[in-house]
Amino acid sequence: MAPIVEFRNAGYAINGRMLVEDVCFQVESGETIVLLGRSGSGKTTTLRLINRLLEPTSGGVLVEGKETMDWDPIRLRRRIGYVIQEIGLFPHFTVARNVALVPSLESWPEEKVEMRVNDVLGLVGLEPAQFAARFPRELSGGQRQRVGVARALAADPSILLLDEPFGALDPITRSEIQKEFRALQKRLGKTMVFVTHDVREAFILGDRIGLMKDGRLLALVPAADFQKLDHPEAKAFAESYA
Repeated sequence: MAPIVEFRNAGYAINGRMLVEDVCFQVESGETIVLLGRSGSGKTTTLRLINRLLEPTSGGVLVEGKETMDWDPIRLRRRIGYVIQEIGLFPHFTVARNVALVPSLESWPEEKVEMRVNDVLGLVGLEPAQFAARFPRELSGGQRQRVGVARALAADPSILLLDEPFGALDPITRSEIQKEFRALQKRLGKTMVFVTHDVREAFILGDRIGLMKDGRLLALVPAADFQKLDHPEAKAFAESYA
């Protein structure tokens, strides 16, 4: 089978300054790739090339075998779930309406939308009867993050992109959600690309870990092999995990 996502010597530059350069990797169906690196290493830029929030200035990125530049950007983004640290919930929408956003835009029947909202809220540990009618301001940080994940799952996308989604949570809540999310990954079998600077999170969630530095992908290896990498940046992250 063809990879779900493929980077072919992809690069992105602004005013001649390369933010990402010569990135090559593939993501297989059902696989979770974690892009690990320090701030400014190019992780988020790489992630945004997948859903065409950014467009490559060199090389190419393919989604489901098709160049992102050949996709209608709206159609592409509606096929890809996207979760960010700031969550981006609409404060004047209820939880149910936030989660229903993409299915509604896709003109799903009302009954199907309601059923799907209830299903995905249950998946992320939020009882629909208790949470569907609430507004974001009435939720804790961890609950809002769960709503963000539910919204990304609502239209049943084949790909999920997650940009440090748990970074703003306190350590205990973050650890709890990481474990819950790993269990959810196994149940759903989605293809995921996850950005983090937390090596512990990378080991918990990643099937493979891609190490980034200065806009380049230094290595992409199975999580079990990461600590064997003979590179100063890999060793620095491995030591922080020990």
